[in-house]
Amino acid sequence: MKKKLVALFLATTMVTGLVGCGGSGSASTDSTTKDSTATTEKKESSDSASTDASAIDTSEHVVITYMTTGDKPSGTKEALDDMLAELNKILTEKVNAEIQPYFIEWTDYLSNYNLTLAQMDGTVDLVGTASDWLDAWPNAKNGAFLELSEDMLKTYAPQTWASVSQEHWDLCKYNGEIYLIPEDNYAQWTNHGFIYRLDWAKEAGLADGVHSWEDMTTYFKYVKEAYPDIIPWDSDGTQYAQMASGWIASHTNYVPIDGLSTGGLWGGTKDDLYTITTPFMTETDSLVEYAKMMKEWNETGVWKTDVLNNTASSNRDDYRIGRVAAEQHHTQTWTDLCSATSANTIYQNDSDAESGFFYFGEETQNVVALSITHGAMAISAGSKNPERALMVYDLIRNDPECYKLFCYGIEGVSYEINEEGLRTTPEGYNNDTQNINGTTNYWWGRNDDLEIKDATKNWDAIDKMYAEYDKIKIDYPYGQFVPEVDNIQSYINNCNETHNNYMKQISFGLYQGTAEEIVAEYQQAMKTAGIDEVTAELQRQFDELYK
Repeated sequence: MKKKLVALFLATTMVTGLVGCGGSGSASTDSTTKDSTATTEKKESSDSASTDASAIDTSEHVVITYMTTGDKPSGTKEALDDMLAELNKILTEKVNAEIQPYFIEWTDYLSNYNLTLAQMDGTVDLVGTASDWLDAWPNAKNGAFLELSEDMLKTYAPQTWASVSQEHWDLCKYNGEIYLIPEDNYAQWTNHGFIYRLDWAKEAGLADGVHSWEDMTTYFKYVKEAYPDIIPWDSDGTQYAQMASGWIASHTNYVPIDGLSTGGLWGGTKDDLYTITTPFMTETDSLVEYAKMMKEWNETGVWKTDVLNNTASSNRDDYRIGRVAAEQHHTQTWTDLCSATSANTIYQNDSDAESGFFYFGEETQNVVALSITHGAMAISAGSKNPERALMVYDLIRNDPECYKLFCYGIEGVSYEINEEGLRTTPEGYNNDTQNINGTTNYWWGRNDDLEIKDATKNWDAIDKMYAEYDKIKIDYPYGQFVPEVDNIQSYINNCNETHNNYMKQISFGLYQGTAEEIVAEYQQAMKTAGIDEVTAELQRQFDELYK
């Protein structure tokens, strides 16, 4: 089935279903799944493909403003300023430019982000963006981003041009023009699941750990009986949509379209990607089983009785110190919680403590890598110095000294490298004032060729999990499909609201009547909300795009 390279673009702001993974502003929780291996051979750079930097006129010193999401640093501001002073010396020497961050804070971030871009007044140059949570394609369509010609990229960002495959550049095009530079050489996974105490799972008779929803039930029941003072999972009641979509991933080969709804209501299947299906309507028997299991979890006491109002929950922090038995989030969070960091005192207090990860889709080996434009860099169409902005980006992405400064800070102050080549913190290091890792929120061009692994992470476990994902994952297939929703937005809104209202009840086992009754009621309500109308329109657009 041949794909067109021209996409339909969203005229209104998409639902940001994935941003819940990073709304805290934490680098670890905002991380996203990218392909960890190249899909095609890298292009070879050539003298004819680029101009030597020394031949480019850089006589005028310029300041390049780098716009990124995240709260302005407070305690670490001095460390950030010191790092920028060192980095800007290098940038000035190499391309006679310097970089200054412009932070779009998390409160009302998407509105403020789009408003800043729409001003087109030259206040920003480099723009961190994303196709699934930062309106990259709508902003490209509306003229907020500069077209990046191949000649321009070859001349001003030659290392980046050579390192990105032609296939990946094609995925960054709108109407045949490149608008985005992908973060396509950084392994990260944000597929969700349950982090749990592997040592307790073994005690429960699960010798190899938890590998299914049924295993999770066994685990929770054991914890409740063996550790009566432990709340198995002190959920704050907000994970209902993620749990439901996780159940679907674990019991079908469904591949949802990102961005349309928080629940992933529409998509295809791995064996028929371009026929729209809605598993919450077609997988009735499976949904009934899900409702029954969640009722069982509720009656077991997996969560507090006031779970939907439990806004004060600090479950993740409680997991770190051994007060709860599970945390529902994504793989990147597990890589933190499974490691013996200073915050994870469970490993200091109990030498047998170990953390496993049951990922949604494990039973069916249904894992989808996020689009390579989940994190990407663009140039503002209002930039007064787009060429120099590309030169600065090319250095930060590819120059080892610039990359390490921007991502980790000053060596010897914010980090050190031990004999094993791993990143540690210097003696007397203060995380509250000297941390740079994550402060610059560089989620738009990270490079595994230059990354320094954190010495506190459990890399044996992490590398094993990543290798498992790499064997079974498929690339996200809908990277250039951004639906035109003007005529169906009201239906989508109705479906989102209806789905969320019912999944709050179903996912926490708080519904009245039988599982069969609540699922039937839910599906009828979804029909009334207009799910069939949305499905038909999306199929029409798929038929036009994927022929």
